[in-house]
Amino acid sequence: MREDIVIIGGGLAGSEAAWQAANRGAKVTLYEMRPKEQTAAHKTGYLAELVCSNSLGSRELQSAPGLLKEEMRRLGSLIMKVADDARVPAGAALAVDRDLFAQQATQALEGHPNIRILREPVAEVPSDCLAIVATGPLTTDALAEHLKRLTHSTHLYFYDAISPIVDADSIDMSKVFKASRYNKGEADYLNCPMTEAEYDAFHQALLAAEKVVPKEFEKIPYFEGCIPIEVMAERGRDTMMFGPMKPVGLVDPRTNTRPYAVVQLRMENRHGTCYNLVGFQTKLTYGAQKRVLRMIPGLEHAEFLRYGSVHRNTFVNAPALLRDTLQLKSAGRIFLAGQLVGQLGIAGHVAGAEQRGGGVQIVGGQGERLPDGAHAVAHVEALVPHRVPDVVGQPGHVGPAPVHEHHVYVALGAQLPAAVAADRDQSHAVAGSLLRVLQEAGQPRVDQVAVGATPGRPRQGVVGQQRRSLQPHVEKGRAASPDIKTP
Repeated sequence: MREDIVIIGGGLAGSEAAWQAANRGAKVTLYEMRPKEQTAAHKTGYLAELVCSNSLGSRELQSAPGLLKEEMRRLGSLIMKVADDARVPAGAALAVDRDLFAQQATQALEGHPNIRILREPVAEVPSDCLAIVATGPLTTDALAEHLKRLTHSTHLYFYDAISPIVDADSIDMSKVFKASRYNKGEADYLNCPMTEAEYDAFHQALLAAEKVVPKEFEKIPYFEGCIPIEVMAERGRDTMMFGPMKPVGLVDPRTNTRPYAVVQLRMENRHGTCYNLVGFQTKLTYGAQKRVLRMIPGLEHAEFLRYGSVHRNTFVNAPALLRDTLQLKSAGRIFLAGQLVGQLGIAGHVAGAEQRGGGVQIVGGQGERLPDGAHAVAHVEALVPHRVPDVVGQPGHVGPAPVHEHHVYVALGAQLPAAVAADRDQSHAVAGSLLRVLQEAGQPRVDQVAVGATPGRPRQGVVGQQRRSLQPHVEKGRAASPDIKTP
């Protein structure tokens, strides 16, 4: 048995796992095939490259993602350290300069004395070592086939999409206004307001625009938290207004009124030279994107630095194939981490990798099974898909659907008050209590997991919406998406 821990995949999850294991004294060999071989979505050879959004979600401690990120900071997360260092203005969200973020993560990993980085693809998991497979949703065909043989099962998949990025100098600033929704934080977003007539014309243009046609053998199951904008348009005339084009919480200072609809632009880098269209994932052809998106007020002459696209995401059926520790049932020396196990949301799958990096060492002296309690190296057991039994529909249903970090709220060593969802001030107090427990205990304990029980007022919470978010339908023209709140 080799003495080093092998980690396959240098994305967000693999980078975090390598960092955690190395900081605990383990020798780590980290494999990353880029830049020797690129994927359909990556653009650089950096480790921890962000492919889709540059936002890691809410920073607010009364939200599940915000609390999760603070716990990760206190547990020494590399990804959170570089995210904080590479932060760009984004209101109440933590967004980063994606290039600076990946550069700093790469430099930290390359400089760690316990980490050896090999830039080459891996077709099979080595048989003589403990290994963490964190190859993400764009796992190569060869490695996917190897995992298929190991687990005697087929892989599941869904389609994810990427938003376009425009040059800041090409935005007509006379037609947009700066603001953050509900005035949270600074006025960090550029907002492109639409009248009802402009919205209707835009909706019709999306319906008529040319789309990338899937191959005959491809079914297109989308993750409901990342639906292409034209698919939302097809679901109903008003669907987009309950999604990325919702105007609630925004007032145009020039008219002192709320626009009929709004497209938000979020800064992509610290220099403010480019912006992405928030929530505007798309599978329109490049020509159609250029024509239709230039109908948005302020973007009439937009220069696109990156067009939107769609790519296939692979994940395994975690409830059937993995132990609670994310070890393969068929091969306990192999752990899976990140999006490959169905964890969605950047903080969620990085936190899972943080746990794997710390927990995998314990296996070395204990055979293939972790000792009791050892899997609670971190706070994210609730983010494992098979620990969330009621997110797909009927109570008790355990299904192979991706799990987003919004699905759960973890109470560390504390009891959640029964009425926690009824009072925002109380939720702040609970968040503070949980963080104190974490700090005092040194290591977290997961004493209670409340599915969907994110603190906050019921109409602003995510309980019902998260359960609906995995259903491919819309009720009364409202999009079912974890990022879509009903005003």
